[in-house]
Amino acid sequence: NPRGVRRDIAMATAEQPQPPRGPAEGAEPEPGGGYEPVVPHWFYCRVTDGRERWVPFSSQDSERLEEAFGSGSAQADVVVPTSGGRYDVRLQQRQRVAVYWDEEASEVRRCTWFYKGDKDNKYIPYSETFSEELEEAYRIAVTLDEWKKKLESPSREIIILHNPKLMVHYQPVATSDDWGSTPTEQGRPRTVKRGVENIAADIPNGEPLQIDHLVFVVHGIGPACDIRFRSIVQCVNDFRNVSLSMLQAHFKKAQEQQQIGRVEFLPVNWHSSLHSTGVDVDLERITLPSINRLRHFINDTILDVFFYNSSTYCQTIVDTVASEMNRLYQLFLQRNPLFKGGVSIAGHSLGSLILFDLLTNQKAAPEQDEQSTEGSRTTSSNRGMEEVKEVLKKLELSEYCEVFEKEKMDRQALFLCMQENLKEMGIPLGPRMKLLNYISSQKEMQVEHRATSGSPSEHDLDGRSCQYRDVGLGQVSANYPQLNYKPSIFFAFGSPIGMFLTVRGVKRIDPNYSLPTCKGFFNIFHPFDPVAYRIEPMIVPDVEFEPMLLPHHKGRKRMHLELKEGLTRMSVDLKNNLLGSLRVAWQSFTRASLPALEAASADPELEAEPGAEKQPDTKADEPPPAVKEETPPINVGRLNGGNRIDYVLQEKPIESFNEYLFALQGHLCYWESEDTVLLVLKEIYQTQGITLDQPLPGSQ
Repeated sequence: NPRGVRRDIAMATAEQPQPPRGPAEGAEPEPGGGYEPVVPHWFYCRVTDGRERWVPFSSQDSERLEEAFGSGSAQADVVVPTSGGRYDVRLQQRQRVAVYWDEEASEVRRCTWFYKGDKDNKYIPYSETFSEELEEAYRIAVTLDEWKKKLESPSREIIILHNPKLMVHYQPVATSDDWGSTPTEQGRPRTVKRGVENIAADIPNGEPLQIDHLVFVVHGIGPACDIRFRSIVQCVNDFRNVSLSMLQAHFKKAQEQQQIGRVEFLPVNWHSSLHSTGVDVDLERITLPSINRLRHFINDTILDVFFYNSSTYCQTIVDTVASEMNRLYQLFLQRNPLFKGGVSIAGHSLGSLILFDLLTNQKAAPEQDEQSTEGSRTTSSNRGMEEVKEVLKKLELSEYCEVFEKEKMDRQALFLCMQENLKEMGIPLGPRMKLLNYISSQKEMQVEHRATSGSPSEHDLDGRSCQYRDVGLGQVSANYPQLNYKPSIFFAFGSPIGMFLTVRGVKRIDPNYSLPTCKGFFNIFHPFDPVAYRIEPMIVPDVEFEPMLLPHHKGRKRMHLELKEGLTRMSVDLKNNLLGSLRVAWQSFTRASLPALEAASADPELEAEPGAEKQPDTKADEPPPAVKEETPPINVGRLNGGNRIDYVLQEKPIESFNEYLFALQGHLCYWESEDTVLLVLKEIYQTQGITLDQPLPGSQ
């Protein structure tokens, strides 16, 4: 144990005369002097798969911690925010605690001395007390210029300071023979280094303090979110780190002018809440014992899709997601009171469907609803009551008009009525049965009409726009909570929204439909992602067009895609030229067989139009203009404010060799995708009027 060396170092150094202190601390006037105190750096311990790894704080955070430590705050229970405010360091307990999510507290050290063994990949810091003892021994050795001192602890750990550049640490050997071999002859020594500058540690500079925008990220099925089975917290950390590098690469001018800071990404976890309801115990009771690992994996991941389609567990999921996002938002505002930016949301896989259902069931504030004014609302309300009166008149129940008018019952409210509601209004049993039978028959007629025509009926049941009814069609019956904010943009990664809407019976999304509280919607997917589906063909079903190709973050298409396009273009040109040449040859052959009179009459035309023979070439070249017809902008409705919705990533060269081999990787690639992150940043900062340093080719 390295802590036991304190007594031996003290004994070894007590015999040495203590040199007088100079005016500056640590500056010694002796010839072998030149001692300077070591500069400490703060580290925290990250445990992964049972293995400890010491990670340095950023320079910014380490300076804050050292400042708090130097001011004597270590004696008090002082909390220092670190890692962009996502973690707090409790200085007295030496603990690093997560702020926004549940995570085991990690140990924190003020580090000055480090060691590395043969099996260690990186240097490991000594404890703070042992580092102080080593520093004292080093100070005496430098001051007196006396090296090669052997310091031995009771546990037979030996530290030898050969010179400032060479210091080693021998560990004790478990067994010792009777001949008493010395510890320095047993085992290979550890390399000892003083100061963080001598261990080549990768120390980040830190994150910008200014936060311009907040993004909540919701995960999909299962507790693992990528191919390495990492949690949503770790994956969002990667996404955030990529965003910082993309800001430096593509928003450098705005950063230099201090127009922007950074975007904060916070994970939203719903899986643990769902599986803490006791459903896992119920599943375990009915799960077969064979292929145990596969069945456990299915219970923990794939079944999340079925849970979401269950009314009981769907309510648990949407409640968890909404309440967690509201909690994180309030906590973020408390910790960042000067924050004035917007909020966006992003969902991966099933998480995007959860967010889509939440957003379609949000209620827009009347004063912000662009589709209605106070006058139109009054007119609509009056029209609804008149429709109710017509229904009552049709059913010979006009005497109850006053009752319905008193309850402000319009057509939409009427079709939501149950028997209990009508009973509470004082409607007798007979009229109640008539009304309920009418409501039931009208609902059946609507379902049949949708099944045959694929379009909503003339009179929509809920009284709202036809499309709103369609988007919500087939949703599990749940009480969708309201969010405490209005998201600016909704990003869907590898999303099955289109498939679920189709399965629910939605054949077409009205071009005039938009999410009630969110103006932007981007559906981003990898071309080989087996879970991803498009949205735009549901809005424009009669036109075939490709999704927007997401520009590469380095400003060009990947080389293999350019080669593929070039070869395709070359084959089309060769085909067109060959057809054109054959057509010219055939026409010249048919002209030669015509009578001389016709040939003579054709001569003036040939002289007048010397390029007439080239006409077939231009006709033969008509296919390329047909290809160019796709270039005009396509109207994909108001779901994304009139802009394109579907964006496809460019596959990597190695992925193009076998689509099936990289299908799973395609669904889990978004967390470290620079192209995805750059699109997110570009769209977020466009809402603030800030653009990329150089527009990427092909971008909107």
